[in-house]
Amino acid sequence: MLDLDEQLHFRPRTLLLSRHTLSLGEQVWHLAPDMALRLSDHAGVGVLELVDGKGRLAVWHFTMGLHARAARMVDLFGRMVAALAQGGDAPAGQGPRTCPDCQAVLPADTEDCPDCAQDAPEEAPPSTWVLLRLWRFARPYRWQLLAGLALTMASTAATLVPPYLTIPLMDRVLIPFQNGQRIDTTLVALLLGGLLGSALLAWALGWARTWLLALVSERISADLRTTTFDHLLKLSLDYFGSKRTGDLIARIGSETDRISVFLSLHALDFATDVLMIGMTAAILFSINPWLALVTLLPLPFIGWLIHLVRDRLRTGFEKIDRVWGEVTNVLADTIPGIRVVKAFAQEHRESGRFRRANEHNLAVNDRLNKTWSLFTPTVALLTEVGLLVVWAFGIWLIARNQITVGVLTAFIAYIGRFYGRLDSMSRIVSVTQKAASGAKRIFDILDHVSNVPEPAQPVPLPEVRGGLQMEGVSFRYGNRAVIRDLSLDIRPGEMIGLVGHSGSGKSTLVNLLCRFYDVSEGSIRVDGVDVRRVGVADFRRHIGLVLQEPFLFFGTIAENIAYGRPDATRADIVTAARAAHAHEFILRLPHGYDSLVGERGQGLSGGERQRISIARALLIDPRILILDEATSAVDTETEKEIQRALDNLVQGRTTIAIAHRLSTLRKADRLVVMDRGRIVEIGSHDDLIARRGAYWRLYEAQARKEQEAAALLDEGRTDGDRA
Repeated sequence: MLDLDEQLHFRPRTLLLSRHTLSLGEQVWHLAPDMALRLSDHAGVGVLELVDGKGRLAVWHFTMGLHARAARMVDLFGRMVAALAQGGDAPAGQGPRTCPDCQAVLPADTEDCPDCAQDAPEEAPPSTWVLLRLWRFARPYRWQLLAGLALTMASTAATLVPPYLTIPLMDRVLIPFQNGQRIDTTLVALLLGGLLGSALLAWALGWARTWLLALVSERISADLRTTTFDHLLKLSLDYFGSKRTGDLIARIGSETDRISVFLSLHALDFATDVLMIGMTAAILFSINPWLALVTLLPLPFIGWLIHLVRDRLRTGFEKIDRVWGEVTNVLADTIPGIRVVKAFAQEHRESGRFRRANEHNLAVNDRLNKTWSLFTPTVALLTEVGLLVVWAFGIWLIARNQITVGVLTAFIAYIGRFYGRLDSMSRIVSVTQKAASGAKRIFDILDHVSNVPEPAQPVPLPEVRGGLQMEGVSFRYGNRAVIRDLSLDIRPGEMIGLVGHSGSGKSTLVNLLCRFYDVSEGSIRVDGVDVRRVGVADFRRHIGLVLQEPFLFFGTIAENIAYGRPDATRADIVTAARAAHAHEFILRLPHGYDSLVGERGQGLSGGERQRISIARALLIDPRILILDEATSAVDTETEKEIQRALDNLVQGRTTIAIAHRLSTLRKADRLVVMDRGRIVEIGSHDDLIARRGAYWRLYEAQARKEQEAAALLDEGRTDGDRA
């Protein structure tokens, strides 16, 4: 399927490949051995070209969503033409590989079917067993946990003493007193003392247990947050490109808090409930087995209800987590971009986005609450019915003189605790599924492997001179080829200017040089050492990066300059600021170097932020410097200030500079012209102008734009003078 016409307007069409022809509507091309079907892309538009030995026969365009299918067609076309060149059809067993499920032709470089991947069902909801993986974080505190379990058992046993003491209190004190006997004050004092002592002991043991396990759970969740954040920082940029900021913040923040609450409160309560039910059942059977059996009648029904509701809750809480991530994402998008929202008067639109996300969250919660609201009262009803059955059966046993009133009273007291614990255990289903959902989202991060891995045996870098060698470098974003078979040798201390149209691969090449991504093919070496053999942090500390949009952290000016060297002295910071031509405007701020910078540098102008970022790069004294459109977003006067700062920055360093304003690259030793991921020209400014090639066309087009802008400015001034 093609979806663009020759003018790049949307127009769905079908390109058909059969065994002997390629056709589009009434146009038909018969396959021949010298034919080839070429696939390329530029600025987000895919291109298919049909060529033969004489030239291009046809060209078609499509959006990048169809790139995978186009790649399969090119692969199949190549196999068919190769078979024709051999004098016949493709031999059996040598044809294109197909998907066993949907029978679509598979791309040559993958075992996965893109069509099946698009139609894949949603990921299965999390299993409760994922909570067992938290033992990795609980293991360092196993002795504290064991002590907490012992305290739990002791405190639970202490709470079971009072009902047992009610048996002699009823049968040997109160009932005989009603029958005219005197009260044995010594026995009463002993029994009441036992009740008070057990209550105090249960309180002390419960406090110690809760305090100890709360401390442990907080430390487990803190370790979980730290480990997750540390792992997140080690992941490559492609992971962050596919994730929303609000979702990641919610995972590390609210999900770990939810796990902490589960471990410190609910898991502890669940353990107490299990012990209480087990000990209570043992005591009940020791007093009267038949009455104990009647007491346990509701248990199978409650267990069946829990099993029935568990899967619905598990799926529901997973949906709630995803929907809540949508709400957080709207906040994470809108608040940092509030200036753009207000500049375009889009407050109502953003309010609508948040309202829709919030309403979706409300609807999902409402659906889940329907299930949960029915489950909890049903459990309560079953426990009440069980209590009535015990009363009836107990009265019948008393009437037959098989138990005493004291035994029934103790039974009722134990049953109240027993059924209370059953109700509490039924509620644990909800919080357990919430914790399991949160744990799964945390482990989704921890299980992700970086596409820029650390070497197993990193090679230490000697003193870096700054030589860079790229050989046969290729790189893909998914199915889209961005860099193709690129080779370039950069000498130590040389300044290279990268130029080309938008989408030609300049920024991607810079990302590969910084090892934000790893090459798909070929190699990049620094001073002869493959960068994949060097530790990531060890390699990047030799690189200084100045971006088009400099990012400043909330903090002081001095802290931002010293970000790459937190141990830098104030004298080092001032020296770097002077070299970056930032010292003067910093001193004009209310608190100088201790002035606070707003979030993302909101309190400074674009040129001031850029000079701070240059000072930040100067302070680490890198051997390799990368300038990515460092002056494109500022006015002419500010550009001159920044350019003077950059002149200090590039001295003695290997420099790769990207700039749309070609005039800013006149000082470069060599200019590298890129187009569609390939190097098409290399040379100095004068040499490339003399060649009248790709660089000359770029330069002429830019010169015409500048002349037109100057003419419009002069015309405006003339009209102003006349007015």
